[in-house]
Amino acid sequence: MCRLALKTASEAFSPYEVLQAMEAMQEGYDGSGLGLLLRGLHFEDFKYDSKFPILSGIAHTEEAWHRLNSFMQDRGYELKYDHEFETNSSLIEATDRYRYFLRVYNLPVAFASLSQEEIETELMLTRLALRRDGEEHGNDLTAFSFWPDVATIKEVGWPLGVGDGLGLSDSRILSRVCMAQGRQNTNYGINLYACHPFFIQGISSMTNGENTAFVPIRDWLLGKHFPGYTGYQSDSEVFTHILHYTLKQLKLPLQAYKHIITPLRSEELATHPQGEFLTGLRNACRRLIIDGPNAVIATLPDETCMLAMDQKKLRPATVGGREGAWAIASEMCGVDAMVPDRDPSFDFQPMREHTIIVPPERKELTIWSQHDPYPLAQAA
Repeated sequence: MCRLALKTASEAFSPYEVLQAMEAMQEGYDGSGLGLLLRGLHFEDFKYDSKFPILSGIAHTEEAWHRLNSFMQDRGYELKYDHEFETNSSLIEATDRYRYFLRVYNLPVAFASLSQEEIETELMLTRLALRRDGEEHGNDLTAFSFWPDVATIKEVGWPLGVGDGLGLSDSRILSRVCMAQGRQNTNYGINLYACHPFFIQGISSMTNGENTAFVPIRDWLLGKHFPGYTGYQSDSEVFTHILHYTLKQLKLPLQAYKHIITPLRSEELATHPQGEFLTGLRNACRRLIIDGPNAVIATLPDETCMLAMDQKKLRPATVGGREGAWAIASEMCGVDAMVPDRDPSFDFQPMREHTIIVPPERKELTIWSQHDPYPLAQAA
């Protein structure tokens, strides 16, 4: 199994807090990968405006670094800020790391005439082009995300070792949302693109479990011919793409995600107030039904956070917190580490029909059941 941890708070905090929670759960993984995704960013030495996209990744060689600079300049992106990690290479297991980067860019002037949807497509295509460029040059350039108000850090190693190696305890980077996943290397070789959280157009998810329905789901998504549905170094990446398909393509509310990946049985749908629609949705998206066990944690561009389980419910997850600060983790000790000043009697472990939602205002969490009607408003 892997271990997952998420903290969301009204006041920005250090990602090192979440790494300490990961350390408390360290028996659940083997150090083969650590991934962090941050939202609601604050930089100590730069006043960040969340409308500007941030490019996150690793240049493994000096030549790749120069290629990256030329690539972005040729596409019209003007560099606004280049965060320099205070790295200690002796604490980083990998040796081919020329430069970790989080770089803020102005959008190209030509984007002024584009719609928001067209801009989002261009940002996605730029990241995919950088990924291909790295792969064509012996995997010397890794691009994790390119999106406003999102920073992604991935590395091989143990949580605190990676955090100390990249200087993440110095509070130079803070965020209101931090997702972290420690990947146990079970099904694939070590590849940073296989390390959760996964990301597409502002949507991110991470998973603890094994998706034995991976191949038919992957093939169905590839058949949609959407440029972002690609990669698949991990069987869990499809969870992110299914969420993207639910919100962006079908334009359904977040609650519909659970109905797609784990639909209710026919006898349950027969008595559901929206049973006719949900039966049609199940039939249309039948190839996206997952086969677990899985626990899925996700975040959206507006900082909404979500937890959902599959029908088998064999991968644990707990949510707890208080007004202004909430945590989701694979184990209770992870929640304890992230929000110690809460009332633990209100901690909640979802069952197979539940979706847990922490809204952006973070006043309280929402426990939603598939047996309840879901909102019909169009997804943002």
